[in-house]
Amino acid sequence: MLTLGLNGNFSAEDTDLVPDMLEFFFHDASACLVRDGELIAAVEEERLNRIKKTTKFPVNAIRACMATAGVAPADIDAVGYYFREDHMDAVLDQLYTEAPEIPVRHSRRLIKDRLKAEFDWDLPDDRLIYTPHHVAHATSSFVRSGMADALVVVMDGSGETESGTVFRAAGGHLESLAVYPRALSLGGLYLNATTFLGYRFGDEYKVMGLAPYGDPDRFRDVFAELYTLGDKGGYEIHHSAAVPNLIGPAFAAAGVAPRRRDAPFTRDHKDLAAGLQACVEEIALHVLRHWAAATGLTRLCFGGGVAHNSSLNGAVLRSGIFEHVFVHPASHDSGAGDGAALAAQRALGGPLRPVARLRGAAVGPGLGSAAEIEAQIASWSPLVAAERPGDIVDTTARLLAGGAVVGWAHGGSEFGPRALGNRSILADPRPQENRTRINAMVKKREGFRPFAPAVTAEAAARYFDLSATGADHDFMSFVVPVREEHRATLGAVTHVDGTARVQVVDPRANERFHRLIARFGELTGTPVLLNTSFNNNAEPIVQSVHDAVTGFLTTELDYLVVDDLLVRRTPEAPLGFGGFALRFRPVTRLARRVRALASGARAVTHEIHLDYSTGPRARVSPEVFDLLEHADPARPIAGPGGDPGPAVMAELFELWQRRFFELRPL
Repeated sequence: MLTLGLNGNFSAEDTDLVPDMLEFFFHDASACLVRDGELIAAVEEERLNRIKKTTKFPVNAIRACMATAGVAPADIDAVGYYFREDHMDAVLDQLYTEAPEIPVRHSRRLIKDRLKAEFDWDLPDDRLIYTPHHVAHATSSFVRSGMADALVVVMDGSGETESGTVFRAAGGHLESLAVYPRALSLGGLYLNATTFLGYRFGDEYKVMGLAPYGDPDRFRDVFAELYTLGDKGGYEIHHSAAVPNLIGPAFAAAGVAPRRRDAPFTRDHKDLAAGLQACVEEIALHVLRHWAAATGLTRLCFGGGVAHNSSLNGAVLRSGIFEHVFVHPASHDSGAGDGAALAAQRALGGPLRPVARLRGAAVGPGLGSAAEIEAQIASWSPLVAAERPGDIVDTTARLLAGGAVVGWAHGGSEFGPRALGNRSILADPRPQENRTRINAMVKKREGFRPFAPAVTAEAAARYFDLSATGADHDFMSFVVPVREEHRATLGAVTHVDGTARVQVVDPRANERFHRLIARFGELTGTPVLLNTSFNNNAEPIVQSVHDAVTGFLTTELDYLVVDDLLVRRTPEAPLGFGGFALRFRPVTRLARRVRALASGARAVTHEIHLDYSTGPRARVSPEVFDLLEHADPARPIAGPGGDPGPAVMAELFELWQRRFFELRPL
């Protein structure tokens, strides 16, 4: 049986379903194909439409999954969706109330209309199957764990009405044991603090990275006023009747001002982050400890967005509550699409037969054949030049050992928010300055943000304290201590508190990446690499050859490896792109704004922006605006007089770095 799981909302590529749609309205859109319980293809829509945490209907992801698996709509037995139908329609009714000009269409009609318009797919009503949100999370987590029985715990911002659910899983069945309502949301509490610290929805991992720089005890009394632990795994969060954001009033009363975006982090902010992490860990462990004791279950499957808090997951390992812990590589809402596909299979009478534990996440689209990759790279001439070394793994290992920072793209993309060796930026993990260097040269982000180590399975226990609790370290899901004798050696990947979010690479899961790390170890004595996602701060992880070359040319990476090709910049890079075509993204918009001044004169400004919630905006010069306004995707870049000139090209390059548009070879 073949089922397709979907998540996301119903917006088209170039517009939202209703104006001003919120950034978290059914975020992290994805598509997943499941055949007889096996995950055969999955990809997040953001990798394809290039909008971080996109909410749009996953039309590109559906197309990519079908192409990857070599199937057509007629081959698919059912489509699963990751929320209850009545909940979706109630949310839509509220949106239509706020935007009465939008025609009223409910979720079933919207899904079927999208599938018909994009794929000429007439999906029968009885083959569109909805499943409760936390059941979708729990199903994906349990089935991918390979466990016969487990305690399955889902914690997130919210499902339909709940923020946490505890299940007993056995024999392919889920039994709900406890439900924690939305008012007790640990994901919501973490988001409160994230916005107080000047970040946005989706930036919670940045706060987790900041926490080790602070003192968790300094604001312990403030946090203690926000919650109370109860009996039988229960707890209360003490909401303010006037202000829904708990963190703001509590810390304003303590004399702590919210951080403004891009402002420095003060000691108060670091200590708040540390206290928040300690608070969430205490509550979560309270819940887990009770239900482990009450059920006698010794294995845990942890799912939902909170399960991507790898520091919390490390605390779960150290607690010794369980014998083994599994975290799905896409535990956030994208992974619920996997669960929705599995639930659809079950609804049609298909058994959820036992499947092997998921060991690799590279179930996304590949880069193409060797000939296709070579042709795509060649089309970027004269900005890049490529060669095919006899052994690309050995060549790359030697470059890394010599201090190079390398973009590395190979095989299918990974499902989930983390690069695991197929869409990665790699570097020597030993020099501490590599952390600052890569944060500045590629990521354009805060210097405190840690990078993860990838280590061979054979050497993992030598460098890292993986604890007595069994865990699946394939997916960078757990923060663990770096062994003290190696902390100075692994300076670029050891966080300020002596920990690291480790990825253990088994050759059975990723032979090529394992071989690269092992060869680096032979050259340097350290079989560990710094591994971070291949993207800059303006985009999701790269997906295609085009994305990889774009990322290479708009950062300061030393080399790019795509499949078996080693790519270098030519002297014409980066500003010699005048022979390329400039193409707008579906969400690119230009605006000329006129405002009256007190003197009676008019001020005219020119702007480019991306039309989605939190989409970036930038002022541009009149010359660049004119060029953009007349850009022809079938012709080379040119200004009114032909050659745009160096100032215009430099301004265009900066806008390209921020992904306001694409450059494409002609």
